[in-house]
Amino acid sequence: MVVTRSVSMKDGDVLLLVGTMKGAFLLRATGARSRWDVGGPYFPGHSVYAMAYDGRAGRRRLWASTTSAHWGAVLRSSDDFGKSWTNPERATIKFPPETGASLKQIWQIQPGRADDPERLYCGVDPAALFESHDGGETWTLNRGLYDHPHRPRWQPGGGGLCLHTILPHPRDTSRMTVAVSTAGAYRSDDGGRSWRTAHRGVRAQFLPDKYPEFGQCVHKIVQHPSRPDRLFLQNHFGLYRSDNAGDSWYDIARGVPSDFGFAMAIHPHNPDTVYILPLESDQFRCTPEGKLRVYRTRNGGASWQPLTRGLPQKNALETVLRDAMAVDTLTPAGVYFGTRSGRVYGSRDDGNSWSLILEGLPPVVCVKAAVIGEPQRASTARPRRPPRGGNRKVTAPRRRAARSTRRRAARSDRKT
Repeated sequence: MVVTRSVSMKDGDVLLLVGTMKGAFLLRATGARSRWDVGGPYFPGHSVYAMAYDGRAGRRRLWASTTSAHWGAVLRSSDDFGKSWTNPERATIKFPPETGASLKQIWQIQPGRADDPERLYCGVDPAALFESHDGGETWTLNRGLYDHPHRPRWQPGGGGLCLHTILPHPRDTSRMTVAVSTAGAYRSDDGGRSWRTAHRGVRAQFLPDKYPEFGQCVHKIVQHPSRPDRLFLQNHFGLYRSDNAGDSWYDIARGVPSDFGFAMAIHPHNPDTVYILPLESDQFRCTPEGKLRVYRTRNGGASWQPLTRGLPQKNALETVLRDAMAVDTLTPAGVYFGTRSGRVYGSRDDGNSWSLILEGLPPVVCVKAAVIGEPQRASTARPRRPPRGGNRKVTAPRRRAARSTRRRAARSDRKT
């Protein structure tokens, strides 16, 4: 019989929400991130493709979407860090009867802006955007996107016809960008009433027309709140950046072993720093050369460097999916990812070095990170800088003499 363990959280702790094909897990550590407690499994036997933490307006709420063959996709929440979860008798997210559509999967749960704490969004399969204005109690379908004239011709990808990325603009309440596989990127500038494509310059290598009006298989888009009109995009073959909110894109796949991949995350404090994890190709969705390497750019995609310290570089044929990479908000930042082989890796120094946090899980499909309460600056041991003049030891008599000299100088200044 499955025994579910719990974790105890306090302010300053880091929480990882890990969704797998057979349940969800919570990983907890202090701000030092040196040791992790594990809670779960929650919803054993259910696939959990989407999780989120909502800390707005004093909440400490976890969200999880669970899917089973018998009960379908259900959105659940917990206000006590997983000790108890809601179990709605009826699905709160469902298509209106006149659409003739039925919910297959919830792919993304996205809290809204900090100054609008009752608003949440969900992206689902078949591709649609749902919105809540009452903290997740009730949900409505965004008809502007669902009734888009392109929609009847959208085609599902390998994971279905899924809306997987939701990016509310942090300052402009009327603007939002979403991504649909395999339709592309769409943007609204009028609060969701209408939508237009936002992927000009992104190629569809798998189609006869390499730059169609729609049909690009976007895998992930990230933005930074301090520079929200700059976007980074991982495509089904292709790595791109936009500096005009998606009006146009240009290729930044220089110095990476493959421009195919799913996972992408942006540094919490530096809008020029982005992390990706390349895969070989759509035919062989494993790490190139059997080396598990995260690639980082610190200059907005002008160049990329492999981050390998602590990661296996032999026989590591791993797969990391689109929502299985996350960052926390500490300094230095924590970076995390989970693999289809059931391993979770983490870095507590901006990606410079890595360690295996947990293994033996079911296939990981979702990783989210949160810092509980007010973010605290992580302490890192650094070598002490030697005093000026070399490695000469500063003795107690010398310190007293220096203080005496400063006091005499101060008295002299007051006299003058």
